[in-house]
Amino acid sequence: MLLPSFLKGLVHRFSWGQFVTLAALSVCAGGLWAFAALVDETLEGETRAFDQAVLLALRHAGDPSEPLGPLWLKIMMRDFTSLGSYAVLLLIGLLALGYILMLRKWLSALLLVISFAGSMVLNNLLKQGFDRPRPELVSHLADVYTASFPSGHAMLSATCYLTLGTLLAGVTRYRRLKAYILGCAIAIVLVIGISRVYLGVHWPTDVLAGWALGAAWAMGCWLLLRAWLGYRALRQRRG
Repeated sequence: MLLPSFLKGLVHRFSWGQFVTLAALSVCAGGLWAFAALVDETLEGETRAFDQAVLLALRHAGDPSEPLGPLWLKIMMRDFTSLGSYAVLLLIGLLALGYILMLRKWLSALLLVISFAGSMVLNNLLKQGFDRPRPELVSHLADVYTASFPSGHAMLSATCYLTLGTLLAGVTRYRRLKAYILGCAIAIVLVIGISRVYLGVHWPTDVLAGWALGAAWAMGCWLLLRAWLGYRALRQRRG
């Protein structure tokens, strides 16, 4: 009986907004820690066995050029992976930005620009810095032109869809809808990352690192927006 009473006390002590802020802080800190750990293990070569095992598990034994599953699955994975491409993310970002500007949500628009543009610049710099080769263990089922670590599709899709998800959930009144919106955003990000490994264009750790850093970046930008709004509201009350 003590544990339920303790939990009820926590619920009454912390508001929903405080809980959301704490969750965002946890995602941001956890994502940065996971990314740093993956960088350390990858540079030391500790992830090679894991990466190779996952890639080979998704291909027919003795024929690494053929992925598991029927032809329609390969086509579906190519469609899924396009949801994380620069072209699609740029289109979605511009459409969302136009909608936010028409609502005159200037700070939300600024958050969107900083989140998207900053993530793209950061990902390109990291790719050039690490310069990890693409997997040669299996054939590539999609065209690639850049380095492998961290996955741009995974990182940018995490930044894009999680940022849009938090902004949309923020203007939704019902908690079930908030959870549904964020759940959909997370599902899209996961599907895109999985498709990159299935198509053989990324090591699994590339995708894990992209997810971790993209989620941390998105939550970090959102926390900055929330902090500024709180500061502005405090100044208005004092004024």
